[in-house]
Amino acid sequence: MSGKKVLLIFGTRPEAIKMAPLVIELKKHDEFEPIVCVSAQHRQMLDQVLELFDIKPDFDLDIMKENQNLWSLTSDILLKTKDVIERTKPAVVLVHGDTTTALASSLSAFYAKVPIGHVEAGLRTFDKYYPFPEEINRVVADSVSSYHFAPTDEAVENLKKSAISSENIVKTGNTVIDALLYTAENKPSNLDYLNLNKNLKTILMTSHRRENFGKPLETICDAILELVEKNSNIQVVYPVHLNPNVRDVVFRKLSNHERIILTEPMEYAPFVTMMNKADIILTDSGGIQEEAPSLKKPVLVLRDTTERPEAVKSGAVKLVGTSKEKIVDETQKLLDSKQHYEKMLSGENPYGDGRASERIIKFLSEKL
Repeated sequence: MSGKKVLLIFGTRPEAIKMAPLVIELKKHDEFEPIVCVSAQHRQMLDQVLELFDIKPDFDLDIMKENQNLWSLTSDILLKTKDVIERTKPAVVLVHGDTTTALASSLSAFYAKVPIGHVEAGLRTFDKYYPFPEEINRVVADSVSSYHFAPTDEAVENLKKSAISSENIVKTGNTVIDALLYTAENKPSNLDYLNLNKNLKTILMTSHRRENFGKPLETICDAILELVEKNSNIQVVYPVHLNPNVRDVVFRKLSNHERIILTEPMEYAPFVTMMNKADIILTDSGGIQEEAPSLKKPVLVLRDTTERPEAVKSGAVKLVGTSKEKIVDETQKLLDSKQHYEKMLSGENPYGDGRASERIIKFLSEKL
């Protein structure tokens, strides 16, 4: 007799990284039958993660189109996941985080009256336009979900304030730490192709958020240029997102400096190795804010707000926004002051111990 069907729906690289440990763990339990559906909201970057974790989707919606907008993306995912839910008749649908895939998939399951489990529930900035559209995506997913897997105490409290019953909330830690520790231990990567200078300090840089398109990204690039001009002992590695709104600005601004290494988006395993090698990380990514503290790396966040305040409170992460002066100043402090640098490394990672997937499955076992 087959186990209870658990339909996991995700579509972006960050979602895949965070859901992969859950797929792997579910396969160890005979009482469950995991079914994987990918929207392919990020096609190439998603496929890299699926290959790394040896996950073969049961359904691939392949909805990615050039210059797709939020209206068409949402409607495509909503309609196509309806068909998958009707065919599989799952006991529960698991969605992750704050993507358009999470929003549309959770609505689709809600319309079908199938219980929804929201992995990484309860994150909030309390500003519906920042980050856009992620803040509303996660609020809606929380609102229609039956089970809420919150990564931190603060996320738990946010859910309770939303009048969600405590019995349907469980603090799990974040599954990204499960994925990070598994990858760091089992999938070390060779980065020789980057030709890094071992005598220089390395800044790892990422920026891809929609709210940073345009002038903010231009300013971020100007800050990077100023830092490399002021500090002959540093090099910057920037894996550049595939979105043309990012690539056009970054390559125009940064492609002609010998100590700025622009590379294609890295697969997850090499990126974990790159984080390990970096001295400082500058990013607008949510996932990196969670991962880097486990690798003891200071993170400067290129955003004005974050839905992950726990790492800021721990001191491992600092918000610097997109002001050129603030980015340069805070990075310079880390480069110049050993005491300032080590202070950011002293706290524990508030996002978990690598056992989040186990806790989620234990909760589902009891509820289902």
